Amino acid sequence: MTPVPTTITAMDVFDVRFPTATAGDGSDAINRGDYSATYVEVRTDTGPVGSGLTFTNGRGNELTCAAVRALARHVLGRTVEDLAADQVTFWRSLTADAQLRWVGPEKGVIHMASGALINAIWDLRARMADKPMWRFLAEMPAEELVASIDFRHITDELTPAEALDLLAKAQPGYAERLAVLQTEGYPAYTTSVGWLGYPDQKVRMLTQRARDDGWGAVKMKVGGPIEDDVRRAGLIREIIGDDALLMMDANQVWDVDVAIASMRRLAAFDPYWIEEPTHADDVLGHARIARAVAPINVATGEAAANRVIFKQLFQAEAIGICQVDSCRIGGVNEVLAVLLMAAKRGVPVCPHAGGVGLCEYVQHLSMFDYLRVSGSMAGRMVEYVDHLHEHFVDPVVVAGGRYRPPARPGYSVAMKPGSVADYSFPEGPAWR
Repeated sequence: MTPVPTTITAMDVFDVRFPTATAGDGSDAINRGDYSATYVEVRTDTGPVGSGLTFTNGRGNELTCAAVRALARHVLGRTVEDLAADQVTFWRSLTADAQLRWVGPEKGVIHMASGALINAIWDLRARMADKPMWRFLAEMPAEELVASIDFRHITDELTPAEALDLLAKAQPGYAERLAVLQTEGYPAYTTSVGWLGYPDQKVRMLTQRARDDGWGAVKMKVGGPIEDDVRRAGLIREIIGDDALLMMDANQVWDVDVAIASMRRLAAFDPYWIEEPTHADDVLGHARIARAVAPINVATGEAAANRVIFKQLFQAEAIGICQVDSCRIGGVNEVLAVLLMAAKRGVPVCPHAGGVGLCEYVQHLSMFDYLRVSGSMAGRMVEYVDHLHEHFVDPVVVAGGRYRPPARPGYSVAMKPGSVADYSFPEGPAWR
C-alpha cells in the first residue's frame, strides 16, 4: 500500500523576544540586546508539526519574521515527500527566490529566514521518522546526504564525489563511536562565566561555580579596554587553573592590527582560541591574524553568511576552528557542506551556540559530525550558554561538562506554547 503523502497546510511565525539586556546576559564588545527568535511552526494535514527558528538580538526580529512570511509560498501546499525528493531545488527556491534575492542573495535577513524555514522542514522530517535529528542524519545514506547539498560555487573546494569519499572514509568505527556518544556524551564548554557586561565579582562567582561543576573549558568576552580584558583574563585563569581551556571572543570589534596587538597582551593567559577577532567578511584579515597569533587558534563562522565565505576561510587557511551557526546560514543543507569542507581540511568544528535555541540545535550537528563526518571529538566542543532552555519542550541536557544525546524526535527547538505567548513581541505579557 502506497503511503499517503503529508501536505503542508499552514505556517505560523512568531516574534519571540526575551528581556536579557537588563542583566547583561549575552553582552559582548558590540551587543547588549534581548535574545530573540524568529520562531516558525509548519503544520500538516496528517498532524505532525515542524519547528524552526533563527536567532536575533532583539530589535529587527520583526524583519526576519516578515521575510519568513514572504517565503511561505514555497512550502504551503507542497508535500513533505516532494520537498525531500529534490532538496537542492527546494533549497534554492528559498535562498535564491528570483525576486527576494535582491534584498539578500544568500546572506542577511532573507538567508536567516530561509534557515528557519528549512530547519522546520528538517525537524518535520525527523519527527515523521520518529528520530532525533542527530540520529536521523547519521542513519541517512551517504548519497542522500550529498544530494541535500547545493555545490554551486564551492566545487573548487569540494565536489560531490569528494563528499561521498569523505563520508565513506568516516564510516568505519561508526558503531563504536555511537556507543561512546551514548555512554559519555559530547564535550562542551561554557560561555556563561564571562559576558562583558558582568562585573568582576559576578565573573569570579560564575567561574568558580563552573569549575566546581566540572567544566574544563570556559570562554570569556574581550574587546573592551585592553587593561580590563587583561584583568578579567587573569582572574578567570587564576580560578580555572592551568589545566583548563580558556577561550576568548572579541565579537568582531577589532581592526586587524588591533587584534594582533591585543592578543600579544592576552597570550600570557594561554587562550585556546580567539574568536571573531575582526570583521566576519574579512577573510584575508583573519588569515593575517592567524599567522601572527599562532599557536593560538583563530575561530570564526557564527556570522559567516554562507558556504562560499567558509570555502574562502578554509582556502586561505584563515581559521583553526570552524564555528558554523545552525541557522544564520541556510539550515541543515548548507551546514552539511561546511562540515564536509572542514573535514577535508582537517579543521575542527565547534558550532556557535550563543543565543536562544542554538544549544538545542547544534548538539545534533556536532553529534552527527562525530558519527558520520569527522569521526573525532579531538579539539571539538559544543558551546553551552545557560540561558532560556526552560522555554523549550526538549531542552538540552548537560552533565559533567558534556552534552547528552537527545532522545526525543526532531531538532529540539519546539518552544512551549506558554513561552511563545508570554514573550511574543510586543503583545506578550513580558512586554506590556
